[in-house]
Amino acid sequence: QVQVMESGGGLVQWGGSLRLSCTASGFISGPYAIRWYRQTPGKQYELVAEIPRRGSTKYGDSVQGRFTISRDNANNTIYLQMNDLKPEDTAVYYCNLYEFAKWGQGTQVTVSS
Repeated sequence: QVQVMESGGGLVQWGGSLRLSCTASGFISGPYAIRWYRQTPGKQYELVAEIPRRGSTKYGDSVQGRFTISRDNANNTIYLQMNDLKPEDTAVYYCNLYEFAKWGQGTQVTVSS
């Protein structure tokens, strides 16, 4: 069974950085396509970044230039490097293995002002 797991969330000050990790396991081999979403209470899911199996990465307008999604094939892991974090980036971040309709449990990111 395919499973997805995120890690790396936490509390950081305004302007700080965090790196989230997403790992897929089970009957799956990389490279695989991932989307990072985030959600705040009362709001819809917002697409943050996407890395396809092949081709270019994509970013949401609100994180363009601050976040970077990348792949480590050796470790079968997708990273989301988040720099210059702002209070409005506070959310639960989810990793979505969208070709398999699998989601992780989410990881909380809190940016203090």
